Amino acid sequence: MASDVEDAGAHPGEPDGYQRLWTPHRMAYIGGESKPVSDAARDCPFCAAPQRADDESLIVHRGETGYVLLNLYPYNSGHLLVCPYRHVADLVDLTTAERHELDDLVVASIHALTAAKHPDGFNLGMNQGSAAGAGVAAHAHQHVVPRWSGDANFLPIIGRTKALPELLADTRAELAAAWGSSDGAR
Repeated sequence: MASDVEDAGAHPGEPDGYQRLWTPHRMAYIGGESKPVSDAARDCPFCAAPQRADDESLIVHRGETGYVLLNLYPYNSGHLLVCPYRHVADLVDLTTAERHELDDLVVASIHALTAAKHPDGFNLGMNQGSAAGAGVAAHAHQHVVPRWSGDANFLPIIGRTKALPELLADTRAELAAAWGSSDGAR
């Protein structure tokens, strides 16, 4: 998932003074290649993730009824997803125990991100259903996105690109280490 920055003068023609930030891994998301082929649990990336090693699935923490992993297509470094193990689409269909643990995992995510990344704030949210923007609508999940003052710039608007300063594997290792040491984490 490496990104490359090109030298502004590396191509023939009139130099325009711009460097190009290439993020070809984003095309899998834009083109829908990595989206589930059906709503069935057998095709669900959130059902498959817990079956693999934590570092392979980018899992930061495992709980009893849910787990926390890094978003494969993050809005910011440290963008976490809090998911139930059970394949269920709607928040209202979760058990009370699942809802309570997912809420606790959101809070623990904030503590771990604060300890490891020192953000200035957070965006918290759930997109329920594809019409609401859920990329994986068949499996409920909540987003925990760390934010820093001035972290947004022209790239997402003009270039439909987000510059992320570190690799997902490095972020996962840092947050997994911070999970148990952060205040309030379970």
